[in-house]
Parts: sequence; structure tokens; C-alpha cells
Amino acid sequence: MNKKIILIGYMGSGKTFIGKRLAMNLNIPFIDLDAEIVKFEKKSINKIFMDKGEMYFRKIEKQCLKNILSSPLISVISLGGGTPCYYNTINDLNDNKINETVFLRASIETLTSRLYYEINKRPKIKYLNTKNNLNNFIRKHLFERNHYYNKSKHIIDVDNKSIIEIIEEIILKLT
Repeated sequence: MNKKIILIGYMGSGKTFIGKRLAMNLNIPFIDLDAEIVKFEKKSINKIFMDKGEMYFRKIEKQCLKNILSSPLISVISLGGGTPCYYNTINDLNDNKINETVFLRASIETLTSRLYYEINKRPKIKYLNTKNNLNNFIRKHLFERNHYYNKSKHIIDVDNKSIIEIIEEIILKLT
């Protein structure tokens, strides 16, 4: 594999979980954009959102992604859920021939189920206090973001699949 594999999708779609295992399977490094932002800022994503707001976060996110992509290192890269939706990022990623963008598509029901127990860890949804409120938020958010996600070079449905099935499908699409 001589390309950067960039995992895109909504929060809770499995980008980090799948990315780590995919990288291990391919014997290449895994890079989590959110973890790089935390290192760069020396504070949690939640704290960055609280202290400086989303637009500041998006500027830092863009800079950290630029730094990662400027490296010649072949790797699996997990983006934040909103990353491809700002600053023409999805088009820039797709225009570079060394990048393979992969949208991990999960249903609203799957995302609601996965995220409900992580509400306090996620700045954009921490105020939602019921599954119904979370489901409605995800539904609206996905409607807005799917335009960007669907521009990915590859789309992998993750619902009702094992991690092994998802990884095999990604590798098959990239070879």
C-alpha cells in the first residue's frame, strides 16, 4: 500500500477503532487527527471548544491536517467528523493522488446507539439528554454533512459488519 488512507465519517462511525486495526493489518502507522490536535493544543477537544469555540478549533484542525498530509509517511489517518466539511477539505483531499478517502457510512440508528453512551465526551452533543434528541440531532447533522462525506473516493457501509469484514472491504476497494 503506497497511499494515505483517510477515514471520513460521522462521529461514532468507527474511524479511530477501524483505523487502528486497519493500520496494524497493513503494518503502517495510524494517525488520529483529534489526538494530534490535543497534542498541539495541550488540551482536550472538549476544552478547546469550551475555551475558544468551534471556529478556532476548525482553524487548528486545518493546520494539524496540513502538517500530517505534508509528511511523506504512508499511513491510515482518522479525521474528525466535521473535518471534510470545512475549508474545501474534502476536495483538497481527493485532488491529491496519494490520498484515498474512505467514508465509513453508518445509519442514524447505529450512530445513535453508539453515541448515546459517549455524550459527555463529545462537545457537539453533550447537551442532548435523550436518545430521541440525539437521534434528531444526528439526522439533521448527517443531512448537512453527507454532501461532503459522499464525495469520498470509497464508501463502506459499516452497519452489522464485523471489524474484519470492514477492513477486508476497505483493502479490497483500495487494491
